[in-house]
Amino acid sequence: MSPPAEDAVLSCHAVTRTYTRGHQHTRWRSNGASDRPDVTALEDIDLTVEPGEILGIKGPSGSGKSTLLHLLGALDTPTSGTVHITGRPTTDLTARERARLRLDSIGIVFQRFYLLSSLPALSNVALPLVERGVPKSKRHDQASAVLHRVGLGQRQSHTPGQLSGGEQQRVAIARALVTDPAIIIADEPTGELDTETGARILELFEAAAADDTAVVLASHDEPTLAIADRVLELRDGERIDA
Repeated sequence: MSPPAEDAVLSCHAVTRTYTRGHQHTRWRSNGASDRPDVTALEDIDLTVEPGEILGIKGPSGSGKSTLLHLLGALDTPTSGTVHITGRPTTDLTARERARLRLDSIGIVFQRFYLLSSLPALSNVALPLVERGVPKSKRHDQASAVLHRVGLGQRQSHTPGQLSGGEQQRVAIARALVTDPAIIIADEPTGELDTETGARILELFEAAAADDTAVVLASHDEPTLAIADRVLELRDGERIDA
């Protein structure tokens, strides 16, 4: 097994991810044949992300962006190759250990927000702190502070059903930021936001990077990708180098 790249908080070496046909994450290659038993979502990917770096990922739908984010966020493991997160190879970890790694080190912003419909925004944002065992008074203070940072200080008591799509996205972003993670993984983080609010959120990601958080952003939006130090392009599961 290859060691992690020196100083990298995230690294992939020769990473390939295949899925059995019909798997929920399956994406056919543009030239794929329908009788293939397995589908290659990613093939032979190498990358490193250092603390404080912002990596952008772009590519058309089905290019492998979401699959790569799942691997970098310890939500999945590669079929072959290695992924190291904060120096730990994910293939050596159990599902429970990967869940703990996510809780301790990673903030994830999904395209689907995964907010609990019965809880107000404040409680949704505080959930990672509950899992960490942070006392109630302290976690509510932390959650409230980050909701103010994303512009939702006056909406803390509202449930997801009482919020617009853009507001729900900001709650999800606040939840990813509330633990001050070493790594932020964000899939289309400005997709539901107007230009002004999107710019405000990107400033938060830049501020996190300035504090040595590694940020990985997948997006179709060029202004979002413009904050990245580097942009990795994927096509049909392969890295396209300029």
